[in-house]
Amino acid sequence: MKRFINIILLVLVLGIIFVPGVKVFIQSSLMKVGFFKPNLKDASTEATTTSYALTFRDEKGTSYNLEDLKGKVVFINFWATWCPPCIAEMPTIQSLYENFRNDENVKFVMLEVDGNEKKAAELFNKKGLSLPISFSNGNIPPALFKGTLPTTVILDKNGKIVFHTEGITNYSDQKMVDFIRKQK
Repeated sequence: MKRFINIILLVLVLGIIFVPGVKVFIQSSLMKVGFFKPNLKDASTEATTTSYALTFRDEKGTSYNLEDLKGKVVFINFWATWCPPCIAEMPTIQSLYENFRNDENVKFVMLEVDGNEKKAAELFNKKGLSLPISFSNGNIPPALFKGTLPTTVILDKNGKIVFHTEGITNYSDQKMVDFIRKQK
């Protein structure tokens, strides 16, 4: 019996290492049971208003920069199609997005950092995600993204960073909805 359990554990570990779908499944399951909750401390007293030179384009080719979005709360998620934790947290971001889909004062920027437009669209279609996909038009300021995937940043209506996290996070909690509403 002990040998059987060891074999199961070995197969599970190898699956996590070599099969991205297994890693996504395990991370998604852990989020559902309460792991990976966002740290929602109020950063507004620590944050300073800064102009971030970030330009990006949406799926239709329309270009934006963060200056265009001043006056709105901006949820920016940096992700890649090959990143299992990014894919695992997408359904929770979709859930959050559904709360603000028609809110003109909240903008979601799902910034695929590799610029793989076709693969990103295929992934979203396969997963049934309606989040707006964006792609960088230049350099990304290090204050927003240092290279760790996934990374999420929320800017308040004045352009201050009020939330910044690296790694997988569950965004489907009502506390996150309330946090974003508070920033408007």
